[in-house]
Amino acid sequence: MATVLICRRFPRLSRVTTFSTTAKCKVESGSSESKQKKEENPETANTGTESVATIQLLNPVDYRVVYNPSAYAKSRAASQQHAARDSGPALSDVFASPGTAQVQHAFGTASSQALPPLRNALPKPKSKPLLKQTTSAWLSVAQTKEEAENENTETHDSKEDPRMFQKGRPEYRSLSYHKSEPIETLPLEERDSILHSVAVCKGSQSPGTITDYFRKLSRLPVEQHAALVSEPSFNTLCRGAVKNIGLISTSDLIDILKACVRLVVPPTHPLLNACENEFCRRVWDMHLDQLLLVADCWRCLERSVPSYLSILFSYANMHWKDLTLPQFVQLVYIIGEGRRSPADLMQKMESMILKYLDSFTLEEVGAVCLGLFKSLSGISDRVMRKIADRVSLQMEDMSTYALVNVLKMLRYARMDHLPLLKELGKVIPARIPTTNIQGIMHITLTCSSLHYFDERVMAAVAMSLPSKVTYCRSKDAAKFLWSFGCLDYEPQNEEEFYSSLIEQMHRKLHEFVKFPEHLLTGLLGLAFVKRFPEELIDYALSDEFVQKTRGSKYELRKDLFTLSKSVEIECPSYQGSRLSPQLYQEMTEMVLNFAEQEIYVRPEIVEAVTLLESMLGGPEYVKNHMILPHTRSSDLEVHLARDGHPIPFNLKDPIADNKLKDIGVSLTDDLMTQLIKGRSNGQSPVEVEHEARTPGQERGEEARTPRTAGRAAFSGGALIADARLQVEPKLGRCLEAPPTLTLNQQPRGMKLAIQVSNRNHYCYFSKRLLGLHCLKRRQLQQLGYVVVELPFWEWFPLLKRTRLEKLSYLHYKVFDPALLSRA
Repeated sequence: MATVLICRRFPRLSRVTTFSTTAKCKVESGSSESKQKKEENPETANTGTESVATIQLLNPVDYRVVYNPSAYAKSRAASQQHAARDSGPALSDVFASPGTAQVQHAFGTASSQALPPLRNALPKPKSKPLLKQTTSAWLSVAQTKEEAENENTETHDSKEDPRMFQKGRPEYRSLSYHKSEPIETLPLEERDSILHSVAVCKGSQSPGTITDYFRKLSRLPVEQHAALVSEPSFNTLCRGAVKNIGLISTSDLIDILKACVRLVVPPTHPLLNACENEFCRRVWDMHLDQLLLVADCWRCLERSVPSYLSILFSYANMHWKDLTLPQFVQLVYIIGEGRRSPADLMQKMESMILKYLDSFTLEEVGAVCLGLFKSLSGISDRVMRKIADRVSLQMEDMSTYALVNVLKMLRYARMDHLPLLKELGKVIPARIPTTNIQGIMHITLTCSSLHYFDERVMAAVAMSLPSKVTYCRSKDAAKFLWSFGCLDYEPQNEEEFYSSLIEQMHRKLHEFVKFPEHLLTGLLGLAFVKRFPEELIDYALSDEFVQKTRGSKYELRKDLFTLSKSVEIECPSYQGSRLSPQLYQEMTEMVLNFAEQEIYVRPEIVEAVTLLESMLGGPEYVKNHMILPHTRSSDLEVHLARDGHPIPFNLKDPIADNKLKDIGVSLTDDLMTQLIKGRSNGQSPVEVEHEARTPGQERGEEARTPRTAGRAAFSGGALIADARLQVEPKLGRCLEAPPTLTLNQQPRGMKLAIQVSNRNHYCYFSKRLLGLHCLKRRQLQQLGYVVVELPFWEWFPLLKRTRLEKLSYLHYKVFDPALLSRA
């Protein structure tokens, strides 16, 4: 049963809807992709575009997408047949279990209540023990759910889809194994005769006879293969081949290997061990066609052969100038399937790509990009741009599978190729309904990773996803949530879209144990659009899950930090798990140390701070820091009185500091009362702070001296961001400003959070704000700050102008009459 709470909309917020679902499911893990930055050109930004919230990826450097070639339709025609064949009941698409079906709105029995916005009143959530029981219930039924979903997954051949390029040229027949080649079926009587002969001779036949037997037995009907491989006589034949392997010619040995492929011999079979060793010994006496064919057979057998590939790559490195076009493409395919990127060889690959680029078929272009992507092979912007140039001109004729492979490499290269992206918006929306779920995911992820927003693409994805959601792996669901949150896009079917994905996250709960990064990826994407599913958050912030994140290859503490702090600020009714104060302190110190080295020193920020100090009266009137460290960007804080005059607040008292350090403080009863209760003789915390300051300081200012270390401090309803001088609230408490300190009751004025934005805060070629920065501004406003932006398209050009022009601009921004009227 599913319950939906209708939530009110707030001004300036693109989405604040919340809902609760009942689910008897689990949540699985997804990878935290990592998050990539692309800056925009202020001179070319579309000034007419309305500013909308969008998001910047949190971990751009570490993110890598694991490719599953079975995610897409082979071509538009093939994908249409595929969709017609696979249409059935389902929900939506995710990374691990691809499939297609209809949306189901009947949820399970475990409550999954979404957290409300600050001003929405909801009954208090369940107690922690009940939440833990709910999580346990999800995990207890996950395997049953998974088995049921596996029956409805999208069907595709993960081995054959990446090999579509081989059908475009006859030359590939000598370079690769083709299981579709017509062969004459071997009669069962002849099979029995061969096995009887092997049993009688005990595998002592000549090398030629052994090879002939393998060729004939591989012609058996497919349904006979498993029984043959388990036959004792077949094992005897294999032992005979191993015994005589040095006497078997290279061409005959290749035929034996091809027979093993057709018979689906297990990759760990002793015969294959002997074959690998023998082929490694013979590499330098073989032709390149033979080497590539053997490598392709190993791929078909799903056997890892790093030694053989190393020798093959060394051979290719010596003869790279002699590679024909089919040989080159097949080599790149082998490199990708082996997930290996030989550095010396890859440097020469760029020359070969440029040499053959105009002669490649479109499927070969896709195959080359896929091989580069799988092997994590970087190529120069020049080569990637030439590939994108060709694809943008012929995208209509390209299969969806090949196109998605190009998009993967475009994303990996962080290439903002506008002609290709614009053409994508014209071509791909019509193909979305017939594209497999992983293909849709990679299309969506490419747009979000490059910060490129095209409503045609995103709307097509949103409309198709609910009917396919049960085919989604945990990774897929997480990436969809991340991408939509990153671009801050609100589809027309937003409730159906988000509820179906959140429900799938519940189903995949057990996968997150192995892939914790995916759960955090999805929850952060939801937080960007102000959606907070309570049970999933409670599980993600639990000590058990936090412990699992430490085993991940990604740095997940930053994501935990962002999620937990966002919940504190935006969800006062939340009573679930919280991060430990120690982790808060560690993460805040790490973020602030990074900011001091990389953010505070940026020229555009330093210039703004210097000019503001000069304009307002000194450094005590401006503070360059992170008001919200979990959002990982800096702010210039300024305080204004109601009459518009600036208020000094960034003060330190070195004389008093020295006295405290040298002399100490007497612990009087009155001081103990202040320390324990936070006030003395009915004084407010602001008054207590005022007594400890110099006469020049005013009430309501933030003290930044060592004397304030170790206590929680709030001013004007805002959380003090200098975490090194801050103690976090106790677990179970919500982040709320004390009533006596709210902005409405403090007649002192207003606190400005001045944002010096840059291109990475916005979608490419637009003024559409990314989701992370939309979340930050929303939370600053909830904490009582007035957000003032110095947009990059205005501020960056001014950096080259006169000091007077810059001061005039800053004066206009800070003393805007519209802002003062709100004080």
